[in-house]
Order: sequence, then structure tokens, then C-alpha cells
Amino acid sequence: MKHVVIVGGGFAGLNCARKLASHPDIRVTLIDKNNFQQFQPLLYQVATAVLAPSNAAFSLRNVLQRHSNVDVKLGEVVAVDPKTRTAETAEGQKYQGDYLVLAAGSQANFFGTPGADKHTYPLYSLHDAELLRSRILAVLESADRDPSLIAKGALNFVIVGAGPTGAEMSGTLGGMTQRMFKDLYKDLDLSKAQIFLVDHGHSVLSAFSQKSQEYALSMLKQLGVQVRLGTAAKEVAPDHVLLSDGTKILTRTVIWAGGLKASLLSSNVGVAPGHGGRLDVQPDFSVKDSPGVYALGDFANIAGADGKPLPQLASVAEQSGKWCAKNIAAVIAGEPENSHLDFYERSEHSRRTAETRNRPMRHYH
Repeated sequence: MKHVVIVGGGFAGLNCARKLASHPDIRVTLIDKNNFQQFQPLLYQVATAVLAPSNAAFSLRNVLQRHSNVDVKLGEVVAVDPKTRTAETAEGQKYQGDYLVLAAGSQANFFGTPGADKHTYPLYSLHDAELLRSRILAVLESADRDPSLIAKGALNFVIVGAGPTGAEMSGTLGGMTQRMFKDLYKDLDLSKAQIFLVDHGHSVLSAFSQKSQEYALSMLKQLGVQVRLGTAAKEVAPDHVLLSDGTKILTRTVIWAGGLKASLLSSNVGVAPGHGGRLDVQPDFSVKDSPGVYALGDFANIAGADGKPLPQLASVAEQSGKWCAKNIAAVIAGEPENSHLDFYERSEHSRRTAETRNRPMRHYH
């Protein structure tokens, strides 16, 4: 029985494990630092207290409990030996497989912005969402208790990054300050609340179609969001943000949705990382010159049909996990691998579906 070790239980790793689980001649070990999969597209709703944390996280063991050939292990993988296809955890456990799938996910990329790593609230994990929720509630309560804090920026929220996470978060905050918060904080002058969405690019949702970009921008403005495009966060302090155009915004809450890079593991896998710290992969998701080693999702640079990297979206991660599993099963069975063109077509379809079904501000327009 062939053994596949998968590092990471996100969209890519979990879908790879589930697909491989249908093959009784394959044994799978799935390793993750959490015993749950977090549904990242819903994190902004956890951060704004629309959903409870339990609604955005699902037990890995529960999802895979029907598959006797899949074993879930709790541990943070900190090193990989691609030659022996071995993953080592922080606790010292080692897992060696005939095939090794690296889907260790991502972390916030602050791009060297001074103060961003210390004074912002990233929104890329369930833990991030819970911290941000507490922060939002704390500044509202403090402003309700002491209205003089409003002049010091207590009701100013700055979101850095106009991708899906930033657009959803800013739109939700805009809607809530117009409606929900007013019902909860009757003595708080929420007309003075300001939501700023800042991005160095020149469009909202730059990875999506122009139609979706225009729609999102229009909805954000209707929700009172002040969109500052072509402007970057130059410096972040505990009480303000300095923008590249010289503007200084007083704020106690800066939300970082400015970009991702591969998780820390990428620097300790024995392979030179590519753009964003991610591993460059071949059309079958394998890592060049590392037989039996694959990289998926946000941990990989996956080229689309046009040669450009596919965006870090859940749909891309999910499809890459399923397609990688098909390829591994085909190799084990001695059959031809699946065409990567099918993956590109499905990923493009998933991207278009995401644009029509997951438009920003869908709960508040």
C-alpha cells in the first residue's frame, strides 16, 4: 500500500486527502497545526460577529472519519526533506511517504511596511478573525463610554488591500455602521464612523473581471466606504496610518488584507522558493527535481493557461487538491496523468462562478 503524506488541511490539502481516500490501496496521513479546517471566505463574518467561530471551522477528523485509510495528525510541520519525502513537526515527529504533498497555506505579507506587523489586524485565520472581532467591539465600547475618543480615530477603520478579503470586510463594516451598530449603540454618534479601503493598485478586486470590479466599487461607495486606490500604506502606528500620498488617518484599528505569502515552512523545504515565497510547480503540481513531491494551493505558484500564476482563491486550491490526487492515483496505478488543461478550465470556471455568486457586500446591499 502506497503512503501519501499531506502537509496542511486547508482547501487544497483536505480535498486532496478526500479524493485519495476513495482508493483503498492508498494510505494517507494528513498533518495540520490545527485539528480543523477554517473556511477563509467566511472569516470577515466572524470578525464582524455575524457568525460564530464554530460556523467557519470544521473538524478534520469529523470530515474524514468514514475513511479508514486516512489518518489525521495534529502538529506543525517545520521542516521537509524532499529527497526522502519526509515531513518533521515542531515536536520532533517525522512522517515519511512514497509521495509528499505540501499544502501548508499562507501568511500575511506586510511587504516591509513599517509597523504593519505590530499594529495591524490580519484576517487570514480563525484566530485572526477572533482577535479582530474583539478589537472592533472594544473600540466601539470605548467610544460609547468616552465620546472624546471619536476625535482621536476610535471610529475610523482602515482596511489595507482591496482584494476579496478587503472588499468584503470594508463593505460589511460600512453596512453595519449604517444599520446594525446604530441599533446596538444608541448613544454613539456613528455618523462620525469612517471606513477607508486603501490599495496601491488601481482597481478593487483586481483578479476579477472589469464588470465585477465596477460593481464592487459602486457598492462600496453606496455603503459609505472611502476607497483610496493608487495609494499604499506607508507606515502604521498604534494611533494612525500614514499613506503614500502624505495623508494621515487617525485610527485605532487597521485591518491588513494587503497580500499573502507562503507559510514559514517554504523557507525550510530544501527547494528554492519562487514569487511570494511559494514553490513553483509543473503542470501536474509536482516540484521540479523532487520526484514524488507536490505543492498546492497558496503554497504553490500554479501557472494558468496563459502562463500567469492563478490567484490565491479557495476555488483554485480546491481544484488543485482534487487534480493532484487524481495524478498521484494515476501514477500509482501506472496510468497516464490527467491533463492540466482540464484543471485550468475548471479553475477558470470556478473563478467566474465566484464572481457571480460571491460578490462583495452581498449581505448589505
